[in-house]
Amino acid sequence: MSAPSASKPSSSKRPPFDPRDPLGIDDLLDPEDLAVRDTMRSWAADRVMPHIAEWYERGELPGIRELSRELGSIGALGMSLKGYGCAGATAVQYGLACLELEAADSGIRSLVSVQGSLAMYAIHRFGSEEQKQRWLPGMAAGEIIGCFGLTEPDHGSDPAGMRTYAKRDGTDWVLTGRKMWITNGSVAGVAVVWARTDDGIRGFLVPADSPGFSAPEIKHKWSLRASVTSELVMDGVRLPADAVLPEVTGLRGPLSCLSHARYGIVWGSMGAARASFESAVDYAKSREQFGRPIGGFQLTQAKLADMAVELHKGILLAHHLGRRLDAGKLLPEQVSFGKLNNVREAIEICRTSRTILGANGISLEYPVMRHATNLESVLTYEGTVEMHQLVLGKALTGLDAFR
Repeated sequence: MSAPSASKPSSSKRPPFDPRDPLGIDDLLDPEDLAVRDTMRSWAADRVMPHIAEWYERGELPGIRELSRELGSIGALGMSLKGYGCAGATAVQYGLACLELEAADSGIRSLVSVQGSLAMYAIHRFGSEEQKQRWLPGMAAGEIIGCFGLTEPDHGSDPAGMRTYAKRDGTDWVLTGRKMWITNGSVAGVAVVWARTDDGIRGFLVPADSPGFSAPEIKHKWSLRASVTSELVMDGVRLPADAVLPEVTGLRGPLSCLSHARYGIVWGSMGAARASFESAVDYAKSREQFGRPIGGFQLTQAKLADMAVELHKGILLAHHLGRRLDAGKLLPEQVSFGKLNNVREAIEICRTSRTILGANGISLEYPVMRHATNLESVLTYEGTVEMHQLVLGKALTGLDAFR
């Protein structure tokens, strides 16, 4: 008696190939994930996309306080944190939000990342209950904007060499120093500032109205132009004893915050890449040369195919890291893996997209050059290429090549 033959799946039940989701990654998302993604995409399309080219050209982000409140109202600020008015979203949902916001502009995603993954995360993880109650609800609602002061004019990749110093004066602290390239700095209501003390590196919550504190805005940027970037100056800022974050001492504090923010970049960089890639596809289908659309030529199709492969591999990598984070298994080395790969590939996608658009690729009528120049900053902030290579090199060999 012969064994019954296995039935073959009917080809009629297979979904059609989706050029916007060639790997079917959406199948990995549940309805809540899709709802978060669609909410962020709709907000960005309505509130950012009609204006972003003008903002970028002017080098401004007008109405940032209103935008912050709107982002708070849709749960985008500190969205993966729990309690204190935060959304308590999953890591994957936060990642999807970063992707959609950066598809609009890296400056918008940076506003959200610094607020939630750096300033709010530091308070949520290392702050006292009183500090959490004082700051987090207003920050989650977008009523209070936060910034994160770690990088200094002479110390970027080596934060252990920071010169900003806090000394005790009775029960108070007196904070002196400078921080550089601080997103949200001049509009922040509170700054999380990391400083050397006699007991090690500590984090301090500095209200923006503190005497001796100022945040002059940095101008003349050719990247992240639709973003507020500032210097922080602390000239003998006197703070009460309860201004210090009590639950951490040493670089573990700021570095854990940076790891959380880098995770968002793994997703966000793919948003910039997607926007550039989709612009190139649309252009290739409509731009005619030699009597037909350039998308019909083999060399153009090869470029589009290669970009699609790297784009969706990057999104799949981001999704995998998000699931690991939700499961409590994500390692800092894996975040370095994701940031190194995805930002590097995103820049290449932007550059290749620009070649398809030709001279039009440098025009702000299209998003490609704006995303490319933004990604030049994303490539080096929160860990340069070299630093992430050395993180992975150490993990692979067990040998420390940092010094």
